[in-house]
Amino acid sequence: MARHFENSPDRLTSAPTAPVLEVRDVTKTYGGRSATTRALGGISLTVGAGELVALMGPSGSGKSTLLNCIATIDAPTSGTIMLAGTDVSRVSRARLADFRRERLGFIFQDSNLLDSLTARENIALPLTIGRADAARIREDVVAIASTLGVEEVLDKYPYQMSGGQRQRVAAARALVTRPQLVLADEPTGALDSKNAKLLLESLEAINRARRATVLMVTHDEVAASYCRRVLFIRDGRLFTELDRGTDARRAFFERIMQIVAVQGGVDDAR
Repeated sequence: MARHFENSPDRLTSAPTAPVLEVRDVTKTYGGRSATTRALGGISLTVGAGELVALMGPSGSGKSTLLNCIATIDAPTSGTIMLAGTDVSRVSRARLADFRRERLGFIFQDSNLLDSLTARENIALPLTIGRADAARIREDVVAIASTLGVEEVLDKYPYQMSGGQRQRVAAARALVTRPQLVLADEPTGALDSKNAKLLLESLEAINRARRATVLMVTHDEVAASYCRRVLFIRDGRLFTELDRGTDARRAFFERIMQIVAVQGGVDDAR
C-alpha cells in the first residue's frame, strides 16, 4: 500500500509496534536572515520496535539532514525527535557521547574500522568502552560475528579482509550492544552486488532474530526491497510510504521502482 502526503499533513503514525523513534514536525533551516535554506520542512514519522525501514529520496531531498538530526550530530531548528521516550534535544553535551554509544548503532558507507585493531577488537570496542564484563564481551562478539558470517575473520585486521567482510564487521560492531536504533547510511554504497546481497541478507536475518530496529538511508532500490517499509522524502517533506506487507521481495522492488519513477529519481551517486 502506498500513501501520498502532498496534500495532507506530513505524519506517519502507522508503525505496527510501539515506536522506538518518533520524529514530530521537524524543520531544519541553514543560513541567516538574508539567505536561508530549508532542508527539512516539518517532517513527522515513526519507526516501531523491530522494524527494518528504508529512507529514500533524490539528492538534496533532506534525508541525510534528517539522519544527522536523529543521530544527534545536528540539531533540528524546530520540532522534536524522541528515541524510546527520550527527547534527544534535551540530552546534555556532556552525555551525548554516552547516549550515542548506549542507544544508537551506526553503519556507514565506508566501514570506518580501526586499522590497528582486529575484527574481534573492532566489534568489542563499544562494549569495552562501556566497561562490560570480559566474559560477556567474548560471548557477545562471537555470537554477533556468527550471525553476520564473519567468524572466520575475527582475528584478522581490516586490510586482510574483503570489502564485504569489513562492512559486515562494521555491522557487527553497530549491533553488538543491542542498541535501541541502528542508523545505516548507504551501507551497501561501496560494495559490489554480491557483497551487498550478503550484507542485506545478514541485516534482514538479524532484524528477524533479534528484532533489531534499523533505519537505513539508501539510494538503492534493491537494498530498500529488503526492508519492511520504505519512506520517500522529497524537498524536505515526506512524499509517500510503501509497506511491503505480504509481498515477495521482487514484487516489493517493482513497487519501489514505480514510486522512484514518479518521484523523479533517487541519488545519482550509483
